[in-house]
Amino acid sequence: MALLILSDLTVHYGRLAAVRGISVEVGEGEAVSIVGPNGAGKSSTMLATAGSLPVTKGEILLDGHSILGREPEAICRMGLSMVPEGRGIFGGLTVRENLLVGTFWRKDKHAVRSDIAEIVERFPFMAERMQTPAGRLSGGEQQQLAIARALLCRPRVLLLDEPSLGLAPLMAARVYEILAKLKGEGMTLLIVEQSLNRARAFADHICVMRDGLIQAGGSGRSAPDAARLTDAYFGFDAPASGAAAAGG
Repeated sequence: MALLILSDLTVHYGRLAAVRGISVEVGEGEAVSIVGPNGAGKSSTMLATAGSLPVTKGEILLDGHSILGREPEAICRMGLSMVPEGRGIFGGLTVRENLLVGTFWRKDKHAVRSDIAEIVERFPFMAERMQTPAGRLSGGEQQQLAIARALLCRPRVLLLDEPSLGLAPLMAARVYEILAKLKGEGMTLLIVEQSLNRARAFADHICVMRDGLIQAGGSGRSAPDAARLTDAYFGFDAPASGAAAAGG
């Protein structure tokens, strides 16, 4: 059974359906990317999964347990953490204070201190920047801080909404090096990306989303899959007729 399952997920903004009955499965230790143009419904899917947007219809299962309708904090406690689009760091707080935001619900303060020490080992630039206001960090450093904060929730599944957005190519590559290491350590990843090429290079499975629907899915590493995914991304294929299962 997949670790994370989105089944027939539908999300509305008022009368507008942003997500229209999609189904995605992410197996334990897998990296699945949802790609598509602006307005496809990708971020709405992620926010709904993390509990930050209400779901009109469908089900979300984490390790076989429904997380539908739960508060984001409760979902985080169950093992799912999200790095939002735009990073969501607090520029007026120090790096250390931003990290502590990711531990506000935890009671194991001794373990928190140990986890922060491990985070500094994973993200070495933080060692001398813990008292620096996060707003003074570069975009790439802020993205690493956002990932570090999410990791302090000790997730089994990490959601990342456009982790390379606005980053220079070298820094985007650095962020994906970090994600590759996390995946190698067994982390399960669901990533929203605009770059189909980046998704093809990294993900085990790709879901192409347009107009609130999953239009195609595949590994992207075989020529037929790559061609089909590219056609779906640019809208050259026929529209999907409904929910399209993808992943795992």
